[in-house]
Amino acid sequence: MNRLEELFTRKQTNILNVYCTAGYPELNSTLEVMKSLQQNGADLIELGMPYSDPLADGPVIQASGLKALENGMSIETLFQQLKGFRKEIHVPVILMGYMNPVLQFGFEKFCQYCADAPIDGIILPDLPEHEFETEYGPIIQHYGLDFIFLVTPETSEERIRKLDTLSTGFLYAVSSSSITGSDKDFSPVELYLERLKSMQLKNPILVGFGIKDKHTFDTACKHVNGAIIGSAYIKALENSTDVESTTKEFLELILK
Repeated sequence: MNRLEELFTRKQTNILNVYCTAGYPELNSTLEVMKSLQQNGADLIELGMPYSDPLADGPVIQASGLKALENGMSIETLFQQLKGFRKEIHVPVILMGYMNPVLQFGFEKFCQYCADAPIDGIILPDLPEHEFETEYGPIIQHYGLDFIFLVTPETSEERIRKLDTLSTGFLYAVSSSSITGSDKDFSPVELYLERLKSMQLKNPILVGFGIKDKHTFDTACKHVNGAIIGSAYIKALENSTDVESTTKEFLELILK
């Protein structure tokens, strides 16, 4: 079993996936942040590769990405930082980013570097399903990486089932068709998650966008396997002078 399979076999509920931006708040913060997340209860780390035009990201994550780019973060630099990281980081790690910088880096080279690191899976929200099936999916599979598709409340049942068959690792349920970090009433999200649960999909489901505190985390976990927190954690890091204590305090409030 790979790390994601092992995680979802061992723990079926209340899985906490935390998003952090590589190279934020400082260029060399990446591993420090990841170690702090692992140490303080994150089951899974979603590591964002900063990009100048991130379609799905709200203002908080966009700002962290721009800061990381200003700090000098690039895909090349990230892979240098990740060399030997498995000596200390044992939880599953997935890279989240966008096609443009990955294509500039070289798609197969990117997958090879991920496998060598080793990274467990990839999220590329702007990779269309047709291109995945015909061109990129076989490369991803060749390097033994999981690929996670996103679904929204507006995604048809037919398409959800199709994306579920294409996804490995888990299915990312976007809580609404909006950007990350937006405040909203969570009750319609519960109906959507109930619908997903009733479909008995093959993949575990993690919900993201708008999960920001214990209440939203616990509510999401009542319906699916776990949840993804991003903007709220990035915001906590924004003015932090101590990554470890900030992360500890933040995750304690979620998991208490």
